[in-house]
Amino acid sequence: MARLLDQKATRAIDELVKAQTVHDCLQFFAGEKQWINERHIELCRIPAPTFLEERRAEWMAAQFAALGWHVEADGAGNVIARPDAARTGPYIALTAHLDTVLSPRNPEDIKVEPDGKFTGPGVSDNGAGLAALLAIARAWKWSCPVSDSEVRLLLVANVGEEGEGNLSGMRYLCNKRPLADLIQTFVVLDGPATDHITCQALESRRFEVSFAGPGGHSWSDYGIGNPVHALSRAIAFFCDLQTNGGPSGHARTSFNFGIIDGGASVNSIPTSARAKLDIRSENGTKMDEMCTFLSTSVQKALDVENDRASRGRVSARIREIGARPGGTLPEDSPILSYVRAADAWLGLHARLDCASTDANIPLSMNLPAISIGAGGQGGGAHTPGEWYQPEGRDLGLQRILLTLCLLMREPAVTGG
Repeated sequence: MARLLDQKATRAIDELVKAQTVHDCLQFFAGEKQWINERHIELCRIPAPTFLEERRAEWMAAQFAALGWHVEADGAGNVIARPDAARTGPYIALTAHLDTVLSPRNPEDIKVEPDGKFTGPGVSDNGAGLAALLAIARAWKWSCPVSDSEVRLLLVANVGEEGEGNLSGMRYLCNKRPLADLIQTFVVLDGPATDHITCQALESRRFEVSFAGPGGHSWSDYGIGNPVHALSRAIAFFCDLQTNGGPSGHARTSFNFGIIDGGASVNSIPTSARAKLDIRSENGTKMDEMCTFLSTSVQKALDVENDRASRGRVSARIREIGARPGGTLPEDSPILSYVRAADAWLGLHARLDCASTDANIPLSMNLPAISIGAGGQGGGAHTPGEWYQPEGRDLGLQRILLTLCLLMREPAVTGG
């Protein structure tokens, strides 16, 4: 079945690229490099930390409207752009998340280096995806490549992808009716590069581990249970458990204590301490094992600290602060055949991979979805040294356009 779909997709793309409107759109991106780069820099200079995406959302909405799209904001804060107000779906949704892990403190933090490279928080993740969304929006209105299709293109700049946002924007989009029922397929743009197709959703769970105690003076109250000491032991026990015979098997599993805080001064016994932990695994059973290890580690640390304390016991709590569901796109899914056909026509070589993206939500609901890069190259995501090189961006945009066109023009293949 997969081979048959691949053959159909190859024939479909050979026909598709003969259309003048498609040819014009493919050439459009190379000619509009400066406009795309300028929009990219401008949007990245608008801070959009998770839960505070409003300013960037308003800017994106204004851009879509200026390009002739019908724009609205949904209840989650997502920006929804339709080609016109009169017609509804069915839709192919092209999405990119608005929020960033780090944000520029001032516009000058987003720079263009002499070699053309962009630097600063969010220029790659997800400045690349949002700039691509605008580039597709402009090309589509300039020379609509599939005007005769019953399926329509829906553009979405969504909130809440990063960190504790817990994919809130995509959750809302996939569950809020009637729009949710009209979306057939999701193409998620996340970061740059064209060397991967994310078609397996990496499951993750996030926890806050906290310890509390009475606190006191570091000298006169010495012996009171110390939440920082207890938390430190819990982290060490958890890390040791993973090193010494943690979850077995070949499925990749990771964990990260990304935030630790507590205490008020060097000479005060803290009243509280907390840490935030991210656990990811390609296997649900391994994920359950990791969560059990966490509970065991916290209880062991609590017992040790209270056994050592002469007075003033500590308490502990584990609170889940986020969960991203897993899911897998079937190997014979038409969308995989389409993006592979686009890659073959463009001379690109991409691997299938497993990652945690907005595509987790539709994939967990058995809806067709992939996450791909928007073109160009980047690195240093989630760090102050993030960078993006726009050279080669037009190839990524052509890949996106061809994939969308195939999804919209081949309903018989889409139907399996």
